[in-house]
Amino acid sequence: MVSIKDVAQAAGVSASTVSHVINETRYVAPLTKQKVEEVIQALGFQPSMMARALKVKRTNIIGMLVSSSSNPFFADVVRGVEEGCYQHNFSLILCNSGHQSDRQLANLNTLLQRRIDALLVMTTKTDPALYQQLSKLGKLPKAILDSAPHPNACTLQDDSVLGGRLATEHLIKSGLTKIGCLMGPQDHPRSIERYKGYKSAMEAAGLPVEAKWQSAGLLTASGGYEGMKQILEADNQPEAIFAFNDLMAMGAYRAIQERGLRIPEDISVIGYDDVEYASYMAPTLTTIKQPSFELGLSAAEALINHLEEKTEMPPVIKLVPELIVRSSVIN
Repeated sequence: MVSIKDVAQAAGVSASTVSHVINETRYVAPLTKQKVEEVIQALGFQPSMMARALKVKRTNIIGMLVSSSSNPFFADVVRGVEEGCYQHNFSLILCNSGHQSDRQLANLNTLLQRRIDALLVMTTKTDPALYQQLSKLGKLPKAILDSAPHPNACTLQDDSVLGGRLATEHLIKSGLTKIGCLMGPQDHPRSIERYKGYKSAMEAAGLPVEAKWQSAGLLTASGGYEGMKQILEADNQPEAIFAFNDLMAMGAYRAIQERGLRIPEDISVIGYDDVEYASYMAPTLTTIKQPSFELGLSAAEALINHLEEKTEMPPVIKLVPELIVRSSVIN
């Protein structure tokens, strides 16, 4: 491999001058700088990122912990983070824990060993062990995405209370009164907030909130499928279901159709997230659009601006959800 000494010898300058050109740590005469850059290009020299990090005390690396990379919503968020990193010449290291607490802690240690400049966390469940470790990370900039807030981190999320209300109000305005819901884990902050929005809309309309039309489970297609099967066992079935994410809605579709029922003629369904496949489901899924890409982009920009501009990160950044009307709710 070409070394910094090879570049210095070919350019007729010292190794320290080459280092200053690469790291922009000291003024170098324009002609000298141009000569060094031409030699770097000609020899195909690749500076050592770790050596540079030791000099400038920064790696330009953001670490990200996720509990699931198969969830389409998570994938959209990660795309936003990657775009923000790319725009500012940062790299992203992504670690997927697969919902395993031990693996999550191991991934965190791996990221810290790589001397990351900042950390992003996006999990479907609040892990006390992980949050305890986050408290020990001192001044490392941290952002929590769509998860429980942490006192030493910036939390980015959509306004899920508003989103839950928008979804339920749309069902009510469509003439539906017997409305159930497929909730996520009962300790999940966004699930709690969406339920608050659902309940407030039902109470404002004077409609009953029936426990038999509710089911809590994993925010997955299988969670939606099992929950919907349970709801359909009730003697008096609901007219509509609010699924707390689009994966659960997809599982609900299967359970409803297996019972020989039609969507939306027999049961209307509304989801949450507006992932890409929502517009390809049959019938196409009416849902609440969560600005997932913007969520990831905003998180990356908040961390990078804090690192480069020394700006303070706000404790909470909230993005506004939007109703997307398609074909799964009866007119």
